[in-house]
Amino acid sequence: MKAILSALVALLPAAVLAQTPDHASFYLVTHTLGGTDTIFAERVTRTGGEMSGELLDRVRGSRVEYAATLRGGALVSRLEMKGFRNASDTTPDVASFLIDGDSVIARVGKAAPAHIPSAPGALAVVNPSVAFIEQMVRRAIAIQGDTVGIPLFIAGTPQPIPLTVRRIAPDSVTLSYGAAVMRLAVSADGRVLGGSLPAQQLSIVRGPAVDAIAMAKPDYSAPDDAPYTAEEVVVRTAAGIKLTGTLTMPRGRVGGRAPAVVTITGSGPQDRDAHSVGLNAYRPYRELADTLGRRGIAVLRLDDRGVNGSDVGPLTVTSSDFADDIRAGVAFLRARPDVDGARIALVGHSEGGIVAPMVASTDSRLRGIVLMAGFASTGREIVRSQQLYAIDSMAHLTGDRRAAAIAQSERATDSIAATTPWWKHFLEYDPSSTARLVKAPVLILQGETDHQVPVSEAEKLAAAFRAGANPSVTVHTFPATNHLFVADSVGSFDYAKLPSLHVRREVLGAIADWLSAQFR
Repeated sequence: MKAILSALVALLPAAVLAQTPDHASFYLVTHTLGGTDTIFAERVTRTGGEMSGELLDRVRGSRVEYAATLRGGALVSRLEMKGFRNASDTTPDVASFLIDGDSVIARVGKAAPAHIPSAPGALAVVNPSVAFIEQMVRRAIAIQGDTVGIPLFIAGTPQPIPLTVRRIAPDSVTLSYGAAVMRLAVSADGRVLGGSLPAQQLSIVRGPAVDAIAMAKPDYSAPDDAPYTAEEVVVRTAAGIKLTGTLTMPRGRVGGRAPAVVTITGSGPQDRDAHSVGLNAYRPYRELADTLGRRGIAVLRLDDRGVNGSDVGPLTVTSSDFADDIRAGVAFLRARPDVDGARIALVGHSEGGIVAPMVASTDSRLRGIVLMAGFASTGREIVRSQQLYAIDSMAHLTGDRRAAAIAQSERATDSIAATTPWWKHFLEYDPSSTARLVKAPVLILQGETDHQVPVSEAEKLAAAFRAGANPSVTVHTFPATNHLFVADSVGSFDYAKLPSLHVRREVLGAIADWLSAQFR
């Protein structure tokens, strides 16, 4: 589950829009653990009423090519995109958006055109392209004013969201939309010269024009000293969805067949390591696979739909569909001669903690499930808890401002749920009802400074399993440990500022010890 981030942001003085360079490059850089790493690289060309470029996600190795037709007022009248999942992808996902008044005509792949409600004067953008962030600044200049509100249509989202641009100095602005928080250095003609996203420890860097951006493939290989191998695999679901991943297999197995685990990521698109953009050092499932591999346990970790080489699949996907993906992973393992099909377990984090019981409730052969920051309450209750924490403990709002913020957050939640199947399912789904159907042994892990899933959810979840007469339910909480299961005495959502993003050794050890006992 992704952190809720506070938003703050803004604009530049009214000025006459001047010409910008024909070519530019931008880099989104993360600062963690005393080092830096470029997570997005972009090159852009502006020619009259056209803007085209490419955006490379250096974490996942995916790439987006875009072309926008610009019109008066710094608006975008047409946007075309090609998405490449990895360096070897030769059949990109193609989409186009025609912005006409208060509606958008979207064409995605070979599907029939879809009419998406928009708002008059909405600016169409590609996220997280800095070239389109620059277009936001230009749009604000065209409107003029110290504070400007702009409807923003982000390609791929079901409806526009509000953008606020405010002037903070003649050469600097702030922008706020959704969870994005930006402070930008700008020129008088609207060029973005640099900037930052303070809450996420990210910097925006403008560089000289480049002819090409190199694609980098993530490294999922085993360490040189590992007593296990790492094999690239492809899993096919019953619905025909292709999932890419890595299977780590212990060497020198006694008896020939190894017990195995399937890992399940949290919400939002993540790769097989459960990596999140902006937290480059956080790769919990790579660390878990290494720990278990050294204990003689195989691990299958899969890319989420749409990540690396995995198929995107239907846009109507919900957590129940993700459960089918994991069932396919379990079936894949049982079909292998080097895996003991009677000794398979699941490890799920956050949303993965509600997906694992879905699978276990229909598969009596599973040897056990490990739930990291799983929860028994509905998604609506969890989201409300997060919103209240952000309002009370991060924004420190009181009185009428607090009430207004709560009401606005609830309206935003309902608005998204009305058009997004995943959100609707997540908000309404009751994990406790499924927990009562699970008979496999359960290990529940919870950080005591987790403010995304309250620590009280651990015992509530355990009670739900026990209510179904499950004879083996264990709860283990960890002090000074947050939602990511890394050391954190406060539990702030600003994970990028933590001194370490490695999963606590006590957590990895607890999982390995419990699984080893179940597999004996």
